[in-house]
Amino acid sequence: MTKEKQLHLRKQMAPYEKSNTNSSIMQILNTIVPFIILWFLAYKSLSISYFLTIGISVIAAGLLVRIFIIFHDCCHYSFFKNRKANKILGTITGIITIFPFSQWQHEHSVHHATSSNLDKRGVGDIWMLTVEEYISASIWKRIGYRLYRNPIIMFGLGPIYQFVIKNRFNRKNARMNERLNTYITNVSIVALYSLLCMTIGWESFLLVQAPIFLISGSAGIWLFYVQHTFEDSYFEEDQNWEYVKAAVEGSSFYKLPKPLQWMTGSIGYHHVHHLSPKVPNYKLEDAHNNTQPLHNVPTITLKTSLQSLKFRLWDEHNKQFVAYKEAITIMKNRKEKQLVSKFN
Repeated sequence: MTKEKQLHLRKQMAPYEKSNTNSSIMQILNTIVPFIILWFLAYKSLSISYFLTIGISVIAAGLLVRIFIIFHDCCHYSFFKNRKANKILGTITGIITIFPFSQWQHEHSVHHATSSNLDKRGVGDIWMLTVEEYISASIWKRIGYRLYRNPIIMFGLGPIYQFVIKNRFNRKNARMNERLNTYITNVSIVALYSLLCMTIGWESFLLVQAPIFLISGSAGIWLFYVQHTFEDSYFEEDQNWEYVKAAVEGSSFYKLPKPLQWMTGSIGYHHVHHLSPKVPNYKLEDAHNNTQPLHNVPTITLKTSLQSLKFRLWDEHNKQFVAYKEAITIMKNRKEKQLVSKFN
C-alpha cells in the first residue's frame, strides 16, 4: 500500500469520526440501565436457584463488556463531543468496570501508537516474543512466558491480576491528575462494594459479582488477544513500521454473530478502530462497510479465532505466528542451513 493510498484511507474515516449525542445517550440507556437491572435480578435469583443466577450473570457480563467499550470510547474522547463529558462518563464507567480512566487512557494511547512495532513493545499490549528471542531466552524466562501465555492463566487468572491488582496502582512517573483519578476510582469502588455488602451481605455480593466479573474479564482479555494474535498478522521493526499497515493488517476483523457484535460494542471491527480511534463504536460497522479497501483485511470468525490459542511466537522471517514446536523446528533448520553454508 503506497503512502498516498494510506493517506486516502485515513481521510475516508473522517465522516465517521464525529459522535452523535443521541446515539451515545441511547447506548447508555440500553447498556448501563439493563446491567443494573440484571445485577439486581441475579441477586433476587439467589433464593430460587444459583443456576438461574449464573444464567443471568452471563448476560450481565456481556453488558459489562459493552460498558467497557463505552469506557474505552471515552478514553479516546470519541463517545461525546465534549472532552469533559467523556472524562466524567469515563470515570463512572471505569468505576463499574474497575478501570482507572486516566491511567488506562495513557496506557491505551501508547498501545495505539506502537501496536505491531517490534521495537516498542511492553506498554498496553500482550507480552509477545519472537522465535529468536524465545530460543535465546533463559530457562526461567521461557517458563515465565509459557505460564503467561497459558490459556488458563491468561484468561482465568489474568482478569484477577489486571483488574483487581494492577489497576489499583499508579504507573511510575504518572502525573498528579492521573494519580488523583486512580485514587478517586479506588475509593469509589471500595465505597460502592461496601455499600452493596452492607445492604445484601458480602456472601450474596460475591455470589453475584464474582461470575459477572470473571466472565466479562475473560471475554475482554480474549477480545484483545485474538484481535492482535492471528497467523498472518503484521509486526515490523521501527524503521519499517507503518501506522496504517499496523492498523489494517495487524488488527483483525473479528466477524461475530449480531448478538455478540452488539454485546461487544462492534469492537470486532478492530482494524477500523486502530485506523481511526476517533470513530465511536456505533459507527465502526458503517465505516467498514462503506470503505472498499477495508473489505480485504484479515478476517476471523468464532471458529477460526480458536486457532489463535496455538500461536505463541512471532516468526520474523516468515512473518507469521507459530507454535512452540514449530519455533524449535524453524531454529534447527536455520542452524543446519548455516552449518551447510559454512562448510560449503
